[in-house]
Amino acid sequence: MDEYLHDLLAYDGLKIYQTENDFRFSLDSLLLGDFVEIKLRTKKIIELGCGTGAVLLYLSLKTKAELIGVDIQNDSLNLAKKSIDYNDLDQQISLINHDVKKLTEIFKPSQFDIVVSNPPFFKFDDSSFINQKSSLSLSRHEIDLTFNDVVEATKKILKTNGRFTFIHRADRLEDIIASLSKNDFAVKRMKFVFTKQNKPAMMVLIEASNNGKSGGLKVLPPLYVYDENGDYTEKIKSIFYLGADE
Repeated sequence: MDEYLHDLLAYDGLKIYQTENDFRFSLDSLLLGDFVEIKLRTKKIIELGCGTGAVLLYLSLKTKAELIGVDIQNDSLNLAKKSIDYNDLDQQISLINHDVKKLTEIFKPSQFDIVVSNPPFFKFDDSSFINQKSSLSLSRHEIDLTFNDVVEATKKILKTNGRFTFIHRADRLEDIIASLSKNDFAVKRMKFVFTKQNKPAMMVLIEASNNGKSGGLKVLPPLYVYDENGDYTEKIKSIFYLGADE
């Protein structure tokens, strides 16, 4: 596995270890990190399916709260650990190699203020033409972990009125809402992500409250990735430069 060190953001700040093929972070991670709303009283945040740790690294710029990452793929966690050590964040960020579906084996109920996740996006069935053992396939397709699995795991470890914040494909919104409702989550914030204007929504960012009261949903202004010239929009650039000196 050929590893290399890469800038996490668009300045000489945080660095992240990744590989050329399997273990590379995407724009999704930074969009999710930007969307997470952290209050001063927040003490513990966990990411389910943390991969190489891009979201955790990004969140370290926004909070001093304890950050924990869980992932079943040991190779990606090894890269995340190297990045955490390189950035001197081992006192704030810890990693656990475990199955998300079995979190109650290692965590007591209702102990986290925020659960964050960038789950596998694509449904999987016998007709899916993918390598089921590939680490990339496991990250992108619901082979071992479905969105409902993530919701049920979150339910067990999140405090009442704690926030579940995640990113997913916009075309899965019907399934997402159904799963959240079944598990007594109330959607509080939602933002659609578009590649550019006049295109269908590509992704959706959602914050849901555990056992929260229904009503009060805020549909935030849309986020466009590219402008009419094909360049990143000013909002995307501001995400890339979070934490940079003015």
